[in-house]
Amino acid sequence: MSKATTNTVAETQHTPMMVQYLKIKAEHPNEVVFYRMGDFYELFFDDAKKASELLDITLTARGKTGGNPIPMCGVPYHAVEGYLAKLVKAGESVAICEQIGDPATSKGPVERAVARIVTPGTISDEALLDERRDALLVAACGHSGLFGIAVLDMSSGRFQVLEVKGQTAFVGELQRLRPAELLVADDLNVEEMPKFPGLRKLPPWEFDFDAATRGLCQHFGVQDLAGFGCEQLTQGVSAAGCLLHYVKDTQRTALPHIRQLKHENRDDAVAMDAATRRNLELDLNLGGGVENTLASVFDRCQTAMGSRLLRRWLHRPLRNQAILSARQSGVVGLIDNYQFETLRATLKQIGDLERILSRVGLRSARPRDLSRLQRSLATLPALQSQLKPFDIPYLKDLAEQISEFPTLADLLGRAVAENPPMVLRDGGVIAEGFDSELDELRSLSTDAGEFLLAMERREREKTGLSTLKVGYNRVHGYYIEISKLQAGQAPVEYIRRQTLKNAERFITPELKTFEDKALSSKSRALAREKMLYDELLDNLNAELADLQNAAQGLCELDVIANLAERAVQLDLCQPEFSNSPLLDIEQGRHPVVESVLDEPFIANDLKLADDRRTLIITGPNMGGKSTYMRQTALIVLLAHIGSFVPAKSVKLSLVDQIFTRIGSSDDLAGGRSTFMVEMTETANILHNATAKSLILMDEIGRGTSTFDGLSLAWACAIDLADRVHGFTLFATHYFELTVLPETYPKAANVHLGVTEHNDHIVFLHRVEEGPANRSYGLQVAKLAGIPPKVVSAAKIKLRELESQAIGHTQLNTAGPQPDLFAPPLSADHPVLSELDDINPDDLSPRQAHELLYKLKAQLQ
Repeated sequence: MSKATTNTVAETQHTPMMVQYLKIKAEHPNEVVFYRMGDFYELFFDDAKKASELLDITLTARGKTGGNPIPMCGVPYHAVEGYLAKLVKAGESVAICEQIGDPATSKGPVERAVARIVTPGTISDEALLDERRDALLVAACGHSGLFGIAVLDMSSGRFQVLEVKGQTAFVGELQRLRPAELLVADDLNVEEMPKFPGLRKLPPWEFDFDAATRGLCQHFGVQDLAGFGCEQLTQGVSAAGCLLHYVKDTQRTALPHIRQLKHENRDDAVAMDAATRRNLELDLNLGGGVENTLASVFDRCQTAMGSRLLRRWLHRPLRNQAILSARQSGVVGLIDNYQFETLRATLKQIGDLERILSRVGLRSARPRDLSRLQRSLATLPALQSQLKPFDIPYLKDLAEQISEFPTLADLLGRAVAENPPMVLRDGGVIAEGFDSELDELRSLSTDAGEFLLAMERREREKTGLSTLKVGYNRVHGYYIEISKLQAGQAPVEYIRRQTLKNAERFITPELKTFEDKALSSKSRALAREKMLYDELLDNLNAELADLQNAAQGLCELDVIANLAERAVQLDLCQPEFSNSPLLDIEQGRHPVVESVLDEPFIANDLKLADDRRTLIITGPNMGGKSTYMRQTALIVLLAHIGSFVPAKSVKLSLVDQIFTRIGSSDDLAGGRSTFMVEMTETANILHNATAKSLILMDEIGRGTSTFDGLSLAWACAIDLADRVHGFTLFATHYFELTVLPETYPKAANVHLGVTEHNDHIVFLHRVEEGPANRSYGLQVAKLAGIPPKVVSAAKIKLRELESQAIGHTQLNTAGPQPDLFAPPLSADHPVLSELDDINPDDLSPRQAHELLYKLKAQLQ
């Protein structure tokens, strides 16, 4: 069937309105179409079914197609934001189809068109956004192991581009960004690609480099991209061009708030892979919640935009010592005499300027946005007076960046009503006294009754007609009515308008003039308000760049003031950076664990330097090994954002990467076991760690058999100590690894202290030099509630295995797992002479393992 025939069939089967809808829907097959009909947005067919389920609204029917009812549901236009929020959160995109024609003059259906497309990554409406989290649109493409990533925060205009090498680094960056919407070329082949709700695959030609370059240059009004420092980023520019084209296609408006493309150099930051971000629980805990995370402890920012910036800092610690020192100077200055307190009180009065200004740029700002903007700008003089006494270059630079806007603050103060309505269409947005013409139009609408009564009194007095009255009806408008008996005495300027049974109705030039004004005054007042409102947006857009710079300065000031407050409240210290390899932590603490404890946190020291680069950490489960390792990483991370850190003192050198291999679970969706996940993460560390990296390795090899696991752990520890030379914390239950320092002097043993009494143990959570002297697995099992009979049986089996491990021949722990039940050595074997005075029951596991190595050496 031809296209023309199909259209004919469609037109004969459907009403003109439905034909119009189907044409619009055909242009937006991947979006849910909100079709405006009067006071409702209607949805039809599969869109209606989907929306009914996701929004929990009633599914009805309208008309028929092919003899079947057309599924339909709808939402009221005045409450649409709440419904859009739910759909966007579910990863759906929505095409908003508005009536653009005039119903009074339209022949057939009112003309409609899609005004904008709301997608998870392009939303800017306040109701659709989480105020303290970024909603990022990301585009990505790659070729030959080089990946380009473009990032846009639509709600602030922040537009960045970067390139990374290797799939692991690429996936790590995506995990850092956690996009609300991700655009990728459909030929992009990446193993273990994260699954984001807003993933959209686009044809490769949309990532064309030449087209991307032209589009970006046209948008920014430049000849080339050299000024942004990214003209050589082939993959990055391709991704950025695709992203910008997508945004323009969905927003269908100018994007003046997107003013520059920033090249984000990955080498400027401390790299962290996806596993590290997950294990350190920066702003999401391991269960996917936001409680008990580093951000939950450190975020006391007074503005939502400050909270978002702090999270960006936590996910992208810097390696630039000059920037970190400057931030520290700001924290120190604000701590002095607790000056952060008055500053934070002032910052609390400032609204979310980043997002307000983005809506100003998009011309979608609502009246209350302008009201909040006015109050924020009015606060800046007080803020400047609080910053003026500081003689700290960093704070002085921020004060200069924030600036003041007295003219705009005055204009908004005079123009916008103190408590405006939520939307412009309700009227009453522009303040009284700002515009005389608007005031007159409003008075015509509100004072019409008084005018008519006054006119009636005046006309009665002038004519002497006692039956004269002034009235109004919807059909004939305003009129002067006189009874039949007195109608003949009407003045000559009275023009007959309507004859009734008992009266005549007239109009006068004065009343006609008033009628013209009064009947249109409300609509004219709204039109006048819209014109004045648009002029306000024009004035704001003229200074949009400076306003956005000020918002960025306010964000940073809020974060620095927040870090000062946290430094005081959490008893943090100022870290000191060293040019020599060093990580010296005195009385370090885990800030998140400390925040949930009722009793005092047991602080611990850590010392790593050029001659001591690897710590083998032993001790029982629940003894605190993982906490000790994580707190070290968090202290290093906080130092690299310019924050004070939870310790008595800290000296450290800059690190290039933080790696963690701490715990894991099966990746069922990816078909990978716990051990496979563990080995994949370990391989990434061994391939990419350097001498400047911080490496946390927890219980390597526990996901497989004992001797396989021991062999792998041993080999990994040696490689890290002998080849990588990074600062490494290697926690293990394999006591064999505690002999590593004998061969590698840059390695050392530490353990978590435990005390035992009457077969009960107490965890001291204190780090002590040297290896642990034994394991406490059975005692921990007892604490966990394992039945006493099971624990007793385990003790018997443990002694049996330890005895057999000493007496049997297969002692090579680096090979296949030995058969613990193999025949013993012959009685006259010389090795056994050394065992004559040893009772296996008296040996601890560590003593037994040491004896194994000694016997192994003799046998070889």
